[in-house]
Amino acid sequence: MPRILRILNRFNLGGPTFNAAYLTRYLSPEFETMLVGGQNDPTEKNSAYIVNRLGVEPVIIPEMRREISPINDRKAYLKIKQLIHEFRPHIVHTHASKAGAIGRMAAFALKAPVVLHTFHGHVFDAYFSRHKTSFYKTIERYLARKSTGIIAISDTQKADLAEKYRICPPEKIRVIPLGFDLSPFKENMEEKRRAFRQAHGIKDGEIAIGIIGRLVPVKNHLLFLEAFKLLKEQRNLPLRAFIVGDGELRQKLEEKARALGLDEPMLNFTGWLTDMDRVNAGMDIIALTSLNEGTPVSLIEAQAAGKPIVTTHVGGVEDVVVPGKTALLSDSNNAPAFAENLYQLAANRQVRQEMAANGWEHVRDKYHYQRLVKDMGEYYKSLLKSSPKK
Repeated sequence: MPRILRILNRFNLGGPTFNAAYLTRYLSPEFETMLVGGQNDPTEKNSAYIVNRLGVEPVIIPEMRREISPINDRKAYLKIKQLIHEFRPHIVHTHASKAGAIGRMAAFALKAPVVLHTFHGHVFDAYFSRHKTSFYKTIERYLARKSTGIIAISDTQKADLAEKYRICPPEKIRVIPLGFDLSPFKENMEEKRRAFRQAHGIKDGEIAIGIIGRLVPVKNHLLFLEAFKLLKEQRNLPLRAFIVGDGELRQKLEEKARALGLDEPMLNFTGWLTDMDRVNAGMDIIALTSLNEGTPVSLIEAQAAGKPIVTTHVGGVEDVVVPGKTALLSDSNNAPAFAENLYQLAANRQVRQEMAANGWEHVRDKYHYQRLVKDMGEYYKSLLKSSPKK
C-alpha cells in the first residue's frame, strides 16, 4: 500500500485544513496517510475538530509556526526528517507555504520518491514588500524545480504560477480544485435561518450581510466597513452587518467601525463561529473584500447555501463564482463600487433569489470532496507509476 506523508502549515479554519482532512480520511484504504501539522497562531480559530470528526489524529509539530523563526523552523525540519525516515513515505505532499518549504527540503534531503506541493493561494500579492516578495519567489522557484509536481487549486492560480510569477513551467502544474462536504448547506436551512436570526436579534425584513474570514490585512475588512458606511448613508434600507471571524486586526477594525458610527446592533463582530451552514442560512448576502485569494471557501459555502455574493475581483475568485450569475464583482479598494453592488442586491429581493438559485448548481459537483479524492488518487497513481525511485 502506498504511504503518503501529508504536511500542513497548521489546522486553522479554511480550505487547506478541509483539503488535508478529506484526503487523509477518504484516500484510505488505497493509501496509508500520516497527517502532520504545525501549531496554530493564538489569534486563529483552531480547527482540529475538522480532522478529528473524521477520525483522523494528526501529528502536531509545535515548532512549525506561522512566523519565520530560524530556531523553530530548524527544529521542525529535523522532526519532519525523522518522520520521513521512520514512515518511509512513497509520496511527501505538502500544503501551503511554511509546510511547503520545510517539508519539501526534508523530503529532498532523504530522497523521497515523489514530492508534491499544493499552493493554497500564494504570497506574491498584497502580503509583503517588493524585496521580500522577490525573495519568496526565488525560494519557490527552487523548490518547484526539485519537486515532482505542483498542484494549483484553480486555473487562475496555475496561470499566475506559470506565467505571471514564473514559478515553474505549466506542464509541471496539475489543477485539482478543493473539495468539501456541502450537504449541510442544503439541509434544514429554514430552521437554521430562524435559529440564527433569533439568536442575533435580526428582525423580519432586515437584510443581513455577512463577511467571513480571518481579520488580517489581506482580507481587507476596512473596505467592507467603508462600503457599508456609504450604503447606510446613501440608501434607506434596513441593514445589519456581521463580521464573522477573528485575528490580529480585530481591535483596529472595531475602533474603525466606531469612528464610522457603525455600532451594534447595526454592525456585529461575532468572533469565530464553527457552524457555517447556520451562519449562511441566517444571511441574505455574503461579502468578501480580499486583496488576494486562492480558492475562497466562504464563497463556495455561500453558493451551496443559496446566497448571492458581493466580492472583490481578485485571485481565484472568478474561478469560484459566476460573475453576474452568482456574484457581483468590483475592483479592490473601490468602496463606492462595492457599496453599489451591495445595494443592487439589498434593494432587490428578486435579484437575490435568482442569483441564489444559480449557486448550488455551480458548486454541487465541482467542489465536492468525492471529486477531490478521485482526482488526487488518480494523480498519485500516475506519479508513482512513472517514478524511477522505489
